[in-house]
Amino acid sequence: MDLVTPGVGLIFWTALTFVVVLVILRRFAWKPILGALDEREKTIADSLAAAEKAKEEMAALNAQNQKLLQEAIAEREKILREAKAVADRFVNEAKEKAIEESNRIIASAQEAIRNEKQAAMTEVRNQVANLSLTIAEKLLKNELSNKNAQIELAKSFMNEIKAN
Repeated sequence: MDLVTPGVGLIFWTALTFVVVLVILRRFAWKPILGALDEREKTIADSLAAAEKAKEEMAALNAQNQKLLQEAIAEREKILREAKAVADRFVNEAKEKAIEESNRIIASAQEAIRNEKQAAMTEVRNQVANLSLTIAEKLLKNELSNKNAQIELAKSFMNEIKAN
């Protein structure tokens, strides 16, 4: 049983060695180890705080991006409405100008037609007058070819003049 039960001296020296190792470890190892653990804990806490701050900033940026996107969409809609209004105005102005131009062309064409009609009527009258004179000349030449017809015509003109 000697082997199983330790002696008092062994217990004493083991306890003394444990206490010495404990003091040495506390003085030289535990403080640096605990300091390193505290430093690591602080670094982890700072990293978590930075991550939380970055998360909040990201949420704020997302909200700002959404706001800018909505503003851009509203601005695009406004620009499209203005462009449509301008295009409609240009189309209406072009239609009005085309109508005015067509009315002017029609009036000009009607005036030209009236002028041409007047000229044609004048030309027809002139031709009718020329034809009448030509016919009258030919008739008179035929009727006045003999001397008796000429004397008879002169007497009838004289009688008409006296009657008037």
